[in-house]
Amino acid sequence: MAAAATTTFRIGGDLEVGRLGFGAMHLPTEPADARTAAIAVARRAVELGVTLIDTAHLYGWGANEELLAEALHPYPDDLLVATKVGITRVDGEWRQDAGPAGLRAGVDAALRRLRLDRIELLQLHRIDPEIPVADQIGTLAELVAEGKAGRIGLSEVTVAELTEARTVADIASVQNRYNLLDREYEPVLKACEAAGIAFLPWRPVAHGTSGTTAEIAAVATEAGATATQVMLAWLLAHSPVMLPIPGTANTAHLEENVAAAGLELSAEQVARLDKLYLL
Repeated sequence: MAAAATTTFRIGGDLEVGRLGFGAMHLPTEPADARTAAIAVARRAVELGVTLIDTAHLYGWGANEELLAEALHPYPDDLLVATKVGITRVDGEWRQDAGPAGLRAGVDAALRRLRLDRIELLQLHRIDPEIPVADQIGTLAELVAEGKAGRIGLSEVTVAELTEARTVADIASVQNRYNLLDREYEPVLKACEAAGIAFLPWRPVAHGTSGTTAEIAAVATEAGATATQVMLAWLLAHSPVMLPIPGTANTAHLEENVAAAGLELSAEQVARLDKLYLL
């Protein structure tokens, strides 16, 4: 069988989480009935054993972080709530703001919204092209030294950007777009593997052509699983540093996603799925 070697991963070498997390981006914060349902989904994720939840200031301009705090605070000892900073809103539109002052203000606001004294995994949502990388990563490193953050993560970076950032500070995670049918960032994944850096693929569930969809469905039938579960299981089998964070606002879909952590694909099935990227 070609299964994931372990069900857990130590982010930064010391922070152990389950390898299948939850992305909170899709949780609605209004109206009231939708918010109540979203809180139930977040709580159900923790009940199912999820120990990594990903959010960001950009998701509702802080409302998503506040929702998670309402649902889950005080947080279980083994739960990691990771967030992202470096994006702000000006005149109703978002823009990057990863200068030292912007990052510090963003972290202080995130700490208040999440009701935390320290953000164990603090991610830079995007590298700001207007600010030297050394200033951006250096500020995050200062926040770690001050105890406001535990580890630094990056999002949507190239190998060159990751390499440059690592000359300034230790990088614990990378969050890039990646799934079975979209492997543009395979070189970044390989760089993370070489360095033991966690790779959190966003948009981990692919939507393919009729040909790729048929093959995924065939594997799902063989495995007694759903196509979504097959795609998540493939990610877990593809790399030992892979930590998928599928998101949903539906409890049934959440339970389907979480169950994928226990799905083992055969080597032959993995090989067939590997080839789909070339179609």
